[in-house]
Amino acid sequence: MLFSSLLLAAVATWIPVDPHNAIVIDSTRGRIVVALEPRLAPHAVARVKQLARMHVYDGLKMWRVLDTPAEAFIQTGDPGNVDGGRSSLPDLKAEFTANLSLGDVEFVREGLDPEGVLDFVPVATQVVDPHASTVRGWGAYCSGTVGMGREKSVDSANAEIFLMRGTTRWFDHDYTVVGRVLSGMRAVRSAAVGVPPAHPDVMTKVRVLSDLPAADRPLLEYLNPRSSAFAALVAQTRARRGADFSVCDLALPVRLAPL
Repeated sequence: MLFSSLLLAAVATWIPVDPHNAIVIDSTRGRIVVALEPRLAPHAVARVKQLARMHVYDGLKMWRVLDTPAEAFIQTGDPGNVDGGRSSLPDLKAEFTANLSLGDVEFVREGLDPEGVLDFVPVATQVVDPHASTVRGWGAYCSGTVGMGREKSVDSANAEIFLMRGTTRWFDHDYTVVGRVLSGMRAVRSAAVGVPPAHPDVMTKVRVLSDLPAADRPLLEYLNPRSSAFAALVAQTRARRGADFSVCDLALPVRLAPL
């Protein structure tokens, strides 16, 4: 126990967001910063960045916005602002699950589907084999999770993305998770609701964070899942939620990097 405590004390409390794996969405509701996780979906993450650099997302409407207990998300990214709108690029193969290094996942709940975080993304996994070095995992569709939409075929993701306004776990391992909103959830939750809304909000510009001029980059840091502060957060949340505790109950602290 003492050795574990020393390890927790030795790690950095905050981790800077990788500017090469993040997008900045400037919208009519404000700025949204999404950190992308290529370990879950390398091809989908590459596609989102490619489309941002092609300016495909600029000016697209948040044309389907739901806010019910069962489904709460923003659907956007469809060229033409219609369901199933495609870019000029080919469709993607499904990346619903991934082989993750056990050392990369910080587990917060045991059980039939052990749950944890892959840095900033909430994940669920198959039962962990203590003798294995990897585990099969998938992104958990908690509030803030960002996924790629698709048609009926599992291999039909193309350009559409959706940003979760609430938790919808039946989406798990059925849609590709690309990342998580780290900043701007107020903008996500305040978007006009409807299919389509009477006055849809718009993604005015979408850029890869590293492509922005240095002076315009939001320098964000998220709480290190291996830090003592994160362990305390998990313990407090688990105590409050009791038997109902899940990884979706954890609100990951994010801050502006100190100057």
